[in-house]
Amino acid sequence: MFCDKAVINLISQAPGKVAHDKNIAWLDASGKRLRRWLGLSESQFYQQQLVNVLPMSFCFPGYKNGADAPPLKACAPQWHPHFLSLSNASLTIYLGRYAQQNYLPQYATLTAAVQDYEALLNQNCIALPHPSGRNNRWLKRYAWFEQSTLPALRTRIRNLLAG
Repeated sequence: MFCDKAVINLISQAPGKVAHDKNIAWLDASGKRLRRWLGLSESQFYQQQLVNVLPMSFCFPGYKNGADAPPLKACAPQWHPHFLSLSNASLTIYLGRYAQQNYLPQYATLTAAVQDYEALLNQNCIALPHPSGRNNRWLKRYAWFEQSTLPALRTRIRNLLAG
């Protein structure tokens, strides 16, 4: 559910198969990693007035080449403007390449957007890679992400929660 009082908007790709089947976003290993990245407990993450989850596509898009297919392209342009017009969130997190390409197209790559976390946090947003295990190689290659980006993000979230 989308709440106009939520502190964080999380714009991500499409729900995975587990989320689709259980009708609960991020209820899988990727969600566990994401909550750790954000410094939020499971109960905090699912608090209606804390985090809005707004996927680029609202349903599981199926599989393509052994992985989740890309989000359906029609969903975000159709629905995001309405939901975001209701939002008073203090921080927007663009999670994964699809969200980054749609909302932060000035960056040639997701990595470039993630690297510019300080400038983006000054604009009350941030780009993150998808927390899937498929990105373990990226996380290992770019160790600065866990050493610099995540602590800055967690500090911002703690400050927002503290009011």
